Amino acid sequence: MLRLAAIQHDIVWEDRDATLTRLEPMVARAAGAGARLIALTEMFATGFSMRVHHTAEPEDGPTLQWMTEQAARHGVFLAGSVALAASAQAAEQRPTNAMFVVGPGGERHRYDKIHPFTYAGEDERFASGTDPLVVTIDGVNVGCTVCYDLRFAYVYWDRPEDVHLELVVANWPEARRHHWRTLLDARAIEGQVYVCGVNRVGMAGDRLPHVGDSRIIDPMGAVLATGAGAETILLADIDPGHVERTRERFPFRADRRR
Repeated sequence: MLRLAAIQHDIVWEDRDATLTRLEPMVARAAGAGARLIALTEMFATGFSMRVHHTAEPEDGPTLQWMTEQAARHGVFLAGSVALAASAQAAEQRPTNAMFVVGPGGERHRYDKIHPFTYAGEDERFASGTDPLVVTIDGVNVGCTVCYDLRFAYVYWDRPEDVHLELVVANWPEARRHHWRTLLDARAIEGQVYVCGVNRVGMAGDRLPHVGDSRIIDPMGAVLATGAGAETILLADIDPGHVERTRERFPFRADRRR
């Protein structure tokens, strides 16, 4: 069993230090509630900014240092995405929208967003990732994706059979909130897996409003926790046995043809 916290939070646009200061007490509250995995949003420290010359940072930069310190302080795993500058040795010199899962012992797991959001010009400023990521935390196998990835069902269908939780960190605007909620529910039901979508609230610097609609869904599609409009912390216990029992009772996955 893994207690999961999804922190639905506002972001001070392109102001890393101010946002991290705002987040610290929320991380502490989530840890105090027994969470072992705490999820923040996409580009949680700066907002979904395309000004990569201003927001991108190296892997030893302040945001990853903060994540490492918070994870160690509270004995938790902390997840969220960062605008990560390309290394000097990288063939592709654009940054990546990199989701990190950082553990209490300093371990880091990285997933680069495979589907940059062309509609917002993300593909012009960020390189695409290529490799999926599944992280095991306390016996729970967690698949990692970022925002727009949610629209591409094959990402989730191609997972190993033993994934128990899909974690989606996002900056998904209010205008398409119905898509967000519907796709999260669909990924849970079709995959017979827990799904957590954690999304920001507040007004972004591009004047797009965000209302969160973060939610944690179980393998039968039941919504275990949800929130809209305001900063909040969602909590749920992830039970790998419930995933296994659901798939045994309803063996739909065995009928897949490709």
